[in-house]
Amino acid sequence: MAFPFINSIISWFLKKRKHQVELFLKYPIDVQNEVLQKLLYTAKNTQIGKKYNFSTIQSYNEFSRRIPIQKYESIEPLINRSRKGEQNIFWPTPVRWFAKSSGTTNAKSKFIPVSDEALEDCHMKAGKDMLCLYINNNPEAKLFTGKGLRLGGSSNIYENNNSYFGDLSAIIIENMPFWADFSSAPKQEVALMEEWESKMEAIIAETRYENITSLAGVPSWMLVLLNRMLETTGKEHILDVWPNLEVYFHGGVNFTPYQDQYKKLLPLEGVKYYEIYNASEGFFAIQDQNDSDELLLMLDYGIFYEFIPMSTYQGENSKAIPLSEVIVNVNYAMVITTNGGLWRYLIGDTVKFTSTSPYRIKVTGRTKHHINVFGEELIIENTEEGLKLACDKTNAIVKDYTVGPIFMNGDSKGAHEWIIEFEKAPENLTLFATILDDSLKNCNSDYEAKRYNNLTLSAPKIHIARKGLFYDWLKVHGKLGGQHKVPRLSNDRGFVDELLKL
Repeated sequence: MAFPFINSIISWFLKKRKHQVELFLKYPIDVQNEVLQKLLYTAKNTQIGKKYNFSTIQSYNEFSRRIPIQKYESIEPLINRSRKGEQNIFWPTPVRWFAKSSGTTNAKSKFIPVSDEALEDCHMKAGKDMLCLYINNNPEAKLFTGKGLRLGGSSNIYENNNSYFGDLSAIIIENMPFWADFSSAPKQEVALMEEWESKMEAIIAETRYENITSLAGVPSWMLVLLNRMLETTGKEHILDVWPNLEVYFHGGVNFTPYQDQYKKLLPLEGVKYYEIYNASEGFFAIQDQNDSDELLLMLDYGIFYEFIPMSTYQGENSKAIPLSEVIVNVNYAMVITTNGGLWRYLIGDTVKFTSTSPYRIKVTGRTKHHINVFGEELIIENTEEGLKLACDKTNAIVKDYTVGPIFMNGDSKGAHEWIIEFEKAPENLTLFATILDDSLKNCNSDYEAKRYNNLTLSAPKIHIARKGLFYDWLKVHGKLGGQHKVPRLSNDRGFVDELLKL
């Protein structure tokens, strides 16, 4: 059988990349400065490049002075022009792909430009590096004696004015070389299926008898698939289905709430867990050590990084610092300039550095309050809009509220648990909850996807709070008056559980 030989050959090629990784580990600031200069030189004749005169920028200080920090809303008009076919706006090579992700205050979805360079030199390169770092840490790995199960997004690729959009995972799968299908499961036509329930059944039918050696996907969706696999096969553990499974590569949402459930399905002594940090805007960091919760910031993917201390954060009016000035254990908002044509783009994520030699990080959250336990990216603007519509339709008045997650447990789905104190309660709470839920689906495409057929998220659970509950909670915590506010959204159950006890 040729599988062990193939495994050895592929592993050898992947290990060679480690020497390049060691280069940016040794000279991180030099590598980042080189990335910046290359980006500026490449884009100097674009519309953005001419507007800010890229060709005369010689230093980071000049770059940061001349080009403003921008959120998606500020560049959306340029992106809309690019989606209609106009080229050379923010990147010189044709931009044909746009990664659809969760929306902003003004739109249900964002469309992030993905250039050929971003695909090849960032996302594809990172996929190889993920395997490289794992194999270098685990020389006995036998990943390529079997297949990797990839669980991507549910979008097909849609055409729009000679450009294409879809989930980033679907774009990557669409652009993979033909031979990648031989080492991956499910096959491309199944991986790109749009209807989730049919897709799950197709994946199970295709992979239950395959030799699956690795998994890759968002924890919430992967958990649904693995539980469905156990139901279908009647097995007790996933290793009973795939005995040679050795690693799960995960990212997209905080893994902590899922750890106990995964331990039941995939025991830690039998399977390794490797975390990645990627987004539609780019691939940023990879776990580079076994049994670690720190991620190595990848510095040679055509992404130049800047950071805003959250203590001084003022959105687009903030002052950013380069990588050379960061310190450990400070919460930073991340700003990126990329080979996809994003210039000083405020991605909305916050990170802390756990080390500066090498530069390792932990993702700490978002610049706004949000819930992203299941990949739903629910922000305050969404909840405020939903509550307003529900109140308008039911003649209710909300005084205070908070929202936290109900974590998945075994076969039970996740959900959002709301505690709402009303000035005037709705006569029909069920109707109020339905309108709220529908509004959240309409304004947030990621929430809508997770709520589809209750596959990952069940309907919201709403408690009507007694009068004065939130006042009492603030009083207990010594937070009456001043700038203290009721926390609206949280990724854990701390606030919800405290309030329920009161």
